[in-house]
Amino acid sequence: MPIFRNGDVSIYYEEYGQANGFPILLIAPGGMRSAADFWHRSPFDPTVELAADLRVIAMDQRNAGQSSAPIGINDGWESYVGDQLALLDHLGVNRFHIMGGCIGCSYVLAVIQAAPARVVAAVLQNPIGLSNGNRPMFQGMFDEWAAELHQGRPEIDQSRLDAFGRSMFGGEFVFSVSREAVRSCRSPLLVLAGDDDFHPTATAVEIADIAPDAELLRTWRTPEVVGDTVNRVRTFLRSHTPQQVR
Repeated sequence: MPIFRNGDVSIYYEEYGQANGFPILLIAPGGMRSAADFWHRSPFDPTVELAADLRVIAMDQRNAGQSSAPIGINDGWESYVGDQLALLDHLGVNRFHIMGGCIGCSYVLAVIQAAPARVVAAVLQNPIGLSNGNRPMFQGMFDEWAAELHQGRPEIDQSRLDAFGRSMFGGEFVFSVSREAVRSCRSPLLVLAGDDDFHPTATAVEIADIAPDAELLRTWRTPEVVGDTVNRVRTFLRSHTPQQVR
C-alpha cells in the first residue's frame, strides 16, 4: 500500500496512467473527508479519463481516507498544501498539472499561491465558496467530521479542533486564498461551475472573471454533455503540457 510518511503525517496515494507522462495531482471532493476514492463516484473519473496521456497521482488528504496526521494549534490550509507539495517532492515531481473537486479547488488555489512556478495548469471542478449566507453549512460539515475524528481519537483536544475549523472556514471567498491571490494567478485555469449551496455558481464565475487566464464551463456534468467535458479537459491539459513531454 503506497504510504508517504513525513514526520508524524502519513499520506496514502495512488498512481495511474503513464509512468513517464507529465504528472497531474488530483485533490478529491468530499469536504474534510477528501480521499482518492471519491473520484470513482464523480461525474467523470480523472484517474481513468486522464490516464492515457498523463501520470495521474491521487491522494487522501490528512485525516481522511487512509491518511492521518496530528491536529496542531496552527493547522489550516497551509498544512494540507505542505502535504501535497511534500508528496510531489517525494515522487520526484517538480512541475505539474493539478485538478481539484469541491474542496479540492480551494486546495488547488492554495498550492498555486504557495508554488506558482510549479503549477503548469489547473482544473477546478465544483469550486466551493462563501455565498448567500452559506457559512453555517461549511461549519456544520466540519463539525460532523471533527466529531467523528474525536470519537476515534479522544486524545485530540476539542479546543484545537474548534480553532482548526475557524482556520479552515472562517475566511472569505474560497476560504483558502484571497481574491487578490486569484487575480495574481498565472497558471491557466479551466473552471467547471457548480450549481448548489456548497458549490455556488457565483464563485466559479468570479474565479473565471478575475483570474488572468481562465476558461469557464457552466454546464458540464449531465450525461448528455459529460463526454464533451472530458474532451475539453483533455484538450486543455494537452495544450498546456510542455512540448518536450507531449
